[in-house]
Amino acid sequence: MLIVYFSSATGNTKAFVDKLDLPARRIPLRASEDGLVVEEPFVLVCPTYGGGVSLAKRQPKPVPPQVIRFLNDERNRHLLRAVIAGGNTNFGADYGKAGDVIAAKCGVPYVYRFELRGTDEDVAVVRHNLLSHAEDLGLEPLGAERQ
Repeated sequence: MLIVYFSSATGNTKAFVDKLDLPARRIPLRASEDGLVVEEPFVLVCPTYGGGVSLAKRQPKPVPPQVIRFLNDERNRHLLRAVIAGGNTNFGADYGKAGDVIAAKCGVPYVYRFELRGTDEDVAVVRHNLLSHAEDLGLEPLGAERQ
């Protein structure tokens, strides 16, 4: 099982992923860094950018450009099995919007949304559900020692 995530300099998404205690790889923050290419099915964890812009009647761009670059590589996109998105409930209708966009464009389920760094309950629910439904999602199950 693999988690691929993007986290901005705030570190909110990284903090959430770290608490999951599952194998994870980070999409680089800077364009000058080598792009990430994965070789096994994964769940993407992604923050939402530009919260609240739809309320202001502006064009939302909720998916970070680094994630777009990562998913534009067919080698990565075809291994995506599900998406989880972070956000801020202050974003209103745009809360977790990146997950909606990625799920629709890539044809994968949007399985969870969490606020900022996620609560202990968020972490427990996501971890349990990923481990319990790994095969249903097309993920490689973890060995018993990691569960």
